[in-house]
Amino acid sequence: MGRMVIGISGGIGSGKSRVCRFWSARFSLPLIDLDAICRSLLRPGGEGWRALQAGFGNRFFSENGSLDRAALRRAIFADHGLRRQLDRLLHPLARRAMQDALAAQASETPVLVEIPLLIEAGWRSDVDRVVVVYAGLCERCRRIVKRDHVDCSEALRAIRSQMSLADKALVADHVIDNSGAWADTCLQVIHLGRLLQDGDLADSPCR
Repeated sequence: MGRMVIGISGGIGSGKSRVCRFWSARFSLPLIDLDAICRSLLRPGGEGWRALQAGFGNRFFSENGSLDRAALRRAIFADHGLRRQLDRLLHPLARRAMQDALAAQASETPVLVEIPLLIEAGWRSDVDRVVVVYAGLCERCRRIVKRDHVDCSEALRAIRSQMSLADKALVADHVIDNSGAWADTCLQVIHLGRLLQDGDLADSPCR
């Protein structure tokens, strides 16, 4: 078996980024972050920035040419059609950048790839394993309110604008429950990481 690519997904407030960082550090695995790739694409003059300019004009840009991320985030949470239009512009660029980053990995060790919209975007064929980080609705709301300084209603709108975590979990190879204590989550990550690293799940028919 060649190098394993582990795609890690979830939803806003599920804690997938924290899980990815812990997993990467605990097992010394490279981590590719799709959010970071998208931020790079959307820097002034970047390929994604130019695509948004062409598609939306100055609607989501400040006077100095930088992207108004807060305005864009509010708009896509409120308008599913706009989200789909944005996805059509940015997903091909992000996918190509991800594939380039994977190709640049020289070692044969497993690679973690954090892809928030892995399932929605139809990128399952790009990874060998899909791991979904799950958390309950109330816990996700609490985290979003604390992190983003918004009220509960705005946090709920953000959650409901995305595919449900229950639906994602149904099509995942593995699920990590991040609803409770962080120590419990870490134990799940270590257990799954060891199984995948040792190849115990490599030939499982349950995909």
